[in-house]
Amino acid sequence: MSDAKLQGVLSALSQTMKQLDAIPPKQPGPEANCVKLDTNENPFPLPMLVMRSAIAALKRHYLYPEDDNRCLREAAANAYGLSRDQVIAGNGSSELLGLIYRAFLAPGDSVAMMSPGFSFNRKLAMLQGARFLEIGWGKSYSLPIEQLLLGPAKEAKFILLANPNNPSGTFVPIAEIDRLAAQSDRLIVLDEAYVDFAPDDALRLINRHSNLIVLRTFSKSYAAAGIRIGFGFGHPELVGRLRNSQNLFNMNLIAHAMGTSILSHRAAYAENHKHIKDERHRTTATLSKLGFSVIPSHANFLLARVPPGQNGTWWQASLRAKKILVAVFPDDGLENHIRVSIGSKNQMDTFLSAAADISESLKMQPVTHG
Repeated sequence: MSDAKLQGVLSALSQTMKQLDAIPPKQPGPEANCVKLDTNENPFPLPMLVMRSAIAALKRHYLYPEDDNRCLREAAANAYGLSRDQVIAGNGSSELLGLIYRAFLAPGDSVAMMSPGFSFNRKLAMLQGARFLEIGWGKSYSLPIEQLLLGPAKEAKFILLANPNNPSGTFVPIAEIDRLAAQSDRLIVLDEAYVDFAPDDALRLINRHSNLIVLRTFSKSYAAAGIRIGFGFGHPELVGRLRNSQNLFNMNLIAHAMGTSILSHRAAYAENHKHIKDERHRTTATLSKLGFSVIPSHANFLLARVPPGQNGTWWQASLRAKKILVAVFPDDGLENHIRVSIGSKNQMDTFLSAAADISESLKMQPVTHG
């Protein structure tokens, strides 16, 4: 295609799509043998029962997957004490987030998210031509209910919050979620991606509040990030409309099989979850001794303010030089933080040893960075 033809084609893009640059053809990937602690994956092997279900599903590779994910939704309903009509299954919870944005937002509408929060939501709002309102957390990451009800977010089509929150790892008591849903007449989208590492969950509120939808994923706590399995739970009328807007055969055979098996064998992950909580505690204590200020976390990651004299980007680069990947964020107030996923004991040993080495080198050669 000539440049002139290309420009003609691009000129036909919608105004929203014109705001997006093309992804560069060559994207740098992680270096080989890196300790990957930047995307909150669960690095542990699948239980053998779950693995066998995936292998068995491959034998049906020539068949389309079940439409509307009926059996998977039935399994989730049975596992969580709900009806099948209260469940939607998706290609990860990110697909379900996209469905909600498309269903509720037209150009010029607004959506409110607790901030800092999951940054992908900014893009989803932009793609709908919607205004994205970021509402700051209260003191110690408390939920500012009055501000959400009466402040700038009053006109938002829906309110989005994650519990535990990403990137802070903080947890809001379920009673506060209950109070917000009871007092609001708008949709409350509660993202519980990390809830299996937290002390409580909000599924019991589904039957009490028709304006609440709870999202879950098997990427974090069930080691299935690469398979893409997500769920939404809510009122049958809301869930049914969202299901009707999904792509045909939106999930694959392996995801169906693994999702159903995981739901039947959640107890097999108990040791996995215990390990992550134990390593979370150990890593918090060790980083604190090194001068980091770690926010108490209820997720499978930690958000830590780096010691005085450096910023998060400097620490990220220093750790990357030792083949350890951590996340940083451009959000106001997070410039001096890194987020560290909790991995295996060996991974965390490697990370903590590297952090100690970097800290010691700074003592030996005190230089202000950042």
